[in-house]
Amino acid sequence: MWFFGKPISKKKVSHFEDLKEKWSQKHRVLQKQLWDKHGSVLKEFAEKTRHATLGSLAGIVLLTSPGISAASSIPQIPKDSQYADLGQTSTFLLNLNANVPQDVRPLTPEEEQKIGDVLSQSFGMKVSSELDGIKLNRSYGYIGQEQHLMRYPGDTMDTHLASQADVESYYKYGMAPGRGAWGYFANSSTSMTNQDINREKYYIAVQTFLAPGYLENTRQMSQFFKYRKMLVVNPQNGRAVVADIADSGPSEWTGKSLGGSPEVMNYLQRVDGAQKGAVLYFFIDDPNDTIPLGPVELKSS
Repeated sequence: MWFFGKPISKKKVSHFEDLKEKWSQKHRVLQKQLWDKHGSVLKEFAEKTRHATLGSLAGIVLLTSPGISAASSIPQIPKDSQYADLGQTSTFLLNLNANVPQDVRPLTPEEEQKIGDVLSQSFGMKVSSELDGIKLNRSYGYIGQEQHLMRYPGDTMDTHLASQADVESYYKYGMAPGRGAWGYFANSSTSMTNQDINREKYYIAVQTFLAPGYLENTRQMSQFFKYRKMLVVNPQNGRAVVADIADSGPSEWTGKSLGGSPEVMNYLQRVDGAQKGAVLYFFIDDPNDTIPLGPVELKSS
């Protein structure tokens, strides 16, 4: 385009902005479809109940997913509103669960791409099921409870936890008898850094040995997986943790695809009687190591 003889360049749209617009449009369509179909029932329910638990589309999504109960913090439906207002978490769950299958199985490449786009947009970081040509055997599976790992020679449960609150919450899980897949995190307690502490605190164990091409390129892929960051998401409540791969497992016969440290499992709210639940886990593209380990919040819109 030219203006008074000078070219005017078109404004470039970032990848995240483009994704945001696409998901906003999809969200509006889904919102209308669900309220067109269930609006009369929801409004009648809201009028009869002061604290309606179906006041958002996330409630409908949760109720239609196997093993998921209605959220207790769903807002009430306004009587003078055509549609209930959606919060950030509700919108995220709606977009996410539109692409996550109800049965826990390996995702198709198309599903991985769509889910990766949702997670990238929602958390403001680039995530994908494949990085540098390497991927795991799956990116959606059951996570199980793991024990603490020894961070340095001589580390015990009595030296492991930093506060009384941590002792009360995590001491009961004990310490694994062996080291992680890549040995100790530090050479001694005095040389241990905050990074070492967090690598153990927010670690996951994944089935590296089942990754395509692992047996043919064991050394190369082992180095790739060492402390590799992944975004682990509970699709039932939207909670997410940036974790690092610090161990290999679990065995196939367990029926689980990965394991999480006590702190990871606690934050994801996967600490039920079975100590097991479904999660999404995608690689984080963070070449400059700028994304910290630990719980992560949805990006502000």
